[in-house]
Amino acid sequence: MNGPLSPNSWQYRGLNAVNPGLDHLSNGLINLVKGGHNVVAGSADLQYSNGLNRFASVYPDRYISFGISEQNMVSTAAGIATCGVVPFVATFASFLALLACEQIRMDVAYCAQPVRLIGHHTGISLGFYGTSHHATEDIATMRSIADLAVVSPADGPQLEAVIRASADYDRPIYFRIGRGRDPVVYHDRPTFVFGKAHEQLRGEELTILACGMAVHGAIEAASAMNAAGRSIGVLDMASIKPIDREAILEAASRTRKMMTVEEHNVLGGLGAAVAEVLTDEGMGVKLKRHGIYDEYSLIAPPTHLYAHYKLDAAGIRSVAEQFLRG
Repeated sequence: MNGPLSPNSWQYRGLNAVNPGLDHLSNGLINLVKGGHNVVAGSADLQYSNGLNRFASVYPDRYISFGISEQNMVSTAAGIATCGVVPFVATFASFLALLACEQIRMDVAYCAQPVRLIGHHTGISLGFYGTSHHATEDIATMRSIADLAVVSPADGPQLEAVIRASADYDRPIYFRIGRGRDPVVYHDRPTFVFGKAHEQLRGEELTILACGMAVHGAIEAASAMNAAGRSIGVLDMASIKPIDREAILEAASRTRKMMTVEEHNVLGGLGAAVAEVLTDEGMGVKLKRHGIYDEYSLIAPPTHLYAHYKLDAAGIRSVAEQFLRG
């Protein structure tokens, strides 16, 4: 297929049909430019999938189409950053975090360039596109790279908040965002601070720590349990690295059990990051890590996969209730 996709093509409709929420990505970047920030954006031939086509239509001189060349995209972005311009580059998370890992490590993070790496369609959100397109290792990979921040917004408004906050952040950032159909968690204009969690609910029996698409399901699950007489708290851990150690330790000192929920392998992800904090501080609280249990995820529509892996509200509630009974 040569040239840009036509808005009438089935490929265009199929990609954009699942991504209306990713308008927040372009909105955030457009507002940065309007605010006087010298930013550019680029994508590995996925501008219609991640919504950057809208940014390109407003600021065509600030948009770069790299083609299907993720490694070159990252290295070029690092070079652009040395010239005083902040680049935001985006592609499927499975390709960005794994295929371009060496370039992220050496050209971006090691050289301390303020590149914004946007991995979209994370976790199992690409469903039937296949396991090669599922990104269930990216948190583990990215957070192990020194001086690279890792953020996982819960919805579009929070994504815009992270983009606003990034204007004052001088180090590289990996954005882990979904497919654009995430239910809205933050209906008002939210704020975001790197290294700070957002307390959604406060409880005494169990604190659920979630990130990304799992935040909405965790809130629904906890709310239903609280309505039935439980006391369940929820922390939105959008800032995975740096992580909010203070919030984790406060919850651990107050609740009898803790549970992490993530659309990611339970090895190396948010659950591992929380476990590291608890272990470092000698906290004896019981911790349950819930996510993809160290397997290559199945191929099916995303909604079916979320139900199968118990990452929807009903599934999170069932795992939490079983954990409380144990």
